[in-house]
Amino acid sequence: MASRARRRPERSILRDAARVIVKVGSSLLVQQDSGRLNRKWLSALVAEVARMRGRGQQVVLVSSGAIALGRRYLGLRPDQRRLEEKQAAAAAGQVILAHAYQELLNKHDIKVAQVLLTLEDTESRQRYLNARNTLETLLALGAVPVINENDTVATAEIRYGDNDRLGARVAEMVSADCLVLLSDVDGLYDADPRTHPDAKLLPEVDEITPEVEALAGSPGSEFGSGGMVTKLIAARIALSAGCATVIADGRRMKPLSAVESGKPCSWFRPRRTPLAARKQWIAGTLKPRGTITIDAGAEKALAAGRSLLPVGVVAVSGNFRRGDAVSVVNGDGRDLARGLAVYGIDEARRILGLKSDQIESVLGYREGDELIHRDNLVVLGG
Repeated sequence: MASRARRRPERSILRDAARVIVKVGSSLLVQQDSGRLNRKWLSALVAEVARMRGRGQQVVLVSSGAIALGRRYLGLRPDQRRLEEKQAAAAAGQVILAHAYQELLNKHDIKVAQVLLTLEDTESRQRYLNARNTLETLLALGAVPVINENDTVATAEIRYGDNDRLGARVAEMVSADCLVLLSDVDGLYDADPRTHPDAKLLPEVDEITPEVEALAGSPGSEFGSGGMVTKLIAARIALSAGCATVIADGRRMKPLSAVESGKPCSWFRPRRTPLAARKQWIAGTLKPRGTITIDAGAEKALAAGRSLLPVGVVAVSGNFRRGDAVSVVNGDGRDLARGLAVYGIDEARRILGLKSDQIESVLGYREGDELIHRDNLVVLGG
């Protein structure tokens, strides 16, 4: 089995992560006896987020709970579970949830923003880029994004169905360093602890093999839709993006502090950094849809690790759109780099050779100062 119980992973993984995604399950946010928001628990979690922010970390919350809260608010009966009734509950519950986060984060002078996503938003290239840019901007402005699946409009065919996988896709989208999956379990066991009292927690998993997948159980809480299966799927997605993942018991009053202090949990550690994983994806997976030819000055800039600016571009060809992969060549046609274009080919033709401060006057807007940002650029052979 690709796991071990001998060596505890370093407690500093979460503490040292620059960008953290925290997924909160419905069973933690909603009191099972009353269906009300568990404000005491959420207030403690928000205080932990404020503590992390105070030491320079960026935090994104992926929060369940809207449907459960909305059902109580609208007075829906237990048997009223048609799609349109769930969507109505989500619409009402999102208001309650967003207001609670805003009120509690505001006590720590932290701004909050709500972002609703669907499966299509992370699979469509243009929607993916728009969502990524929005999240990056919110983080740069010091806000805490609170994300949930857009259950109000999503149908069964375009739903994630659980926020574990959504959290992993968000981690992938923003190149997060750590994904925390808080739920009503404290990690992955070698057997179902509900039926095997002697089951042992696996503190670290090196690789998610079929043998490890077989250890996953079925959903076991009243309000949540995700079980260990979805958490392992999420961990796999995050690991491929270079993001460490931890499954931890969120029922503690300060679950993030508990993870940092070494309380029982299961860690999944990547073999690459988020940036390295992203660059490998750009260089080895995406098919270039166009070519950008650059001058000698731009070639030197790329070799020095800088972004590709329009001023150094002499020609463009192909049929690429914003966010597509492109090849970068020099005047002799030698392949220099691969990258993701900030502008589509029609825009690139209009701004090639221009200084960055001229972009807006030509296009009427500015998506960025560069044609390819250095974080989305891989110098071949470099």
